[in-house]
Amino acid sequence: MNEARNALQRRDGNTARRLILEIDERERPWLLLAQACNMVGDNDAEAAALQAQLKLNARDIPALILTAEMKARLGDDRAAVAFFKAAINQASAQGDIPTALRPMLQRAENFLVESQKRFEQHLLDSLRKCGVTGEARIENAIDLLLGTKQLYLQQPSSFYFPGLPQKQFYERSEFDWVAAVEAKIPEMRAELLSVLSDGQDFVPYVESSADRPHAANPLINDPSWGAYYFWKSGEIVEEHATRCPATIAALDVAPMPRIDKRSPIALWSLLKPGTHIKPHHGLLNTRLICHIPLIIPENCALRVGNETRAWKEGEALIFDDSIEHEAWNRSQETRVVLLFEVWRPEITMAEREALTALFETINEYQGVPEEI
Repeated sequence: MNEARNALQRRDGNTARRLILEIDERERPWLLLAQACNMVGDNDAEAAALQAQLKLNARDIPALILTAEMKARLGDDRAAVAFFKAAINQASAQGDIPTALRPMLQRAENFLVESQKRFEQHLLDSLRKCGVTGEARIENAIDLLLGTKQLYLQQPSSFYFPGLPQKQFYERSEFDWVAAVEAKIPEMRAELLSVLSDGQDFVPYVESSADRPHAANPLINDPSWGAYYFWKSGEIVEEHATRCPATIAALDVAPMPRIDKRSPIALWSLLKPGTHIKPHHGLLNTRLICHIPLIIPENCALRVGNETRAWKEGEALIFDDSIEHEAWNRSQETRVVLLFEVWRPEITMAEREALTALFETINEYQGVPEEI
């Protein structure tokens, strides 16, 4: 064995292979044989030796890496990636990695990075030549394939209605009622400025209750995320409605759910400078949330799933809050939107009636589930 090792150190592959093949097959050092075969350029014999070692131990990290490097040398990037990933995964599971293996694992990591870059370039160049660009769903699928976007799905905290599209944002043009609501923005903004001139904080959007455990929310009881309700838990707030008739008229246009003790919900949602609403999921996937921008400084945005949008003056922003979302105000001014819920357009009138009955039946037994 030592003579074979010495031959390998001298780069004398033929001698090393001859000496190793003299060893009984049951005790043969297959990795050394693979190295010797590599030195003499015998790819088939090298592959056979590596396979023999992996047959003995399918999780042998050096054998996995040497196999990957052989595949890469022969131009089979896909196979190389598979073996390199297997080696890295095994190293991660094993935890305590010998120092001698670390350079090999670093080569594996480097190859995966470069291989991904080559694949991305090949894919994008080929698709451009075919004219496959610009279509939103195709672009999103490509981003998911390449790992540049993460997959987010509906995960409502209270109730899931199956069969609905996994769609993060909806476009304004999909709803015939949006233009009528947007037309009232100047009047609604005037009402908002009048209320803000009173100098009083809005109530916190997330409030604690003596009847329930405190929500695990850093903004609990904090008016930095404030609410000025027009509809709350299905009841109109008469004082606010009387003061802001233009806002109430705009809300009357929208297809808000009417569910006893639950809906509508409509409010001015205020974010003070520097406030960050952490990632979370809404209660239901049977609704969409609509934001009508009223006061929008720069550096304010909303992320839903893997897409981030900033509010734009005069334009509604409509999204599925059952998908993980967060919002922030990184400006030095207050941000305010009119927030309300509407039925998802995919839910039929018959389904809306059934869901209304379902939620009201739940109310009769255990009350309304808590907001997050």
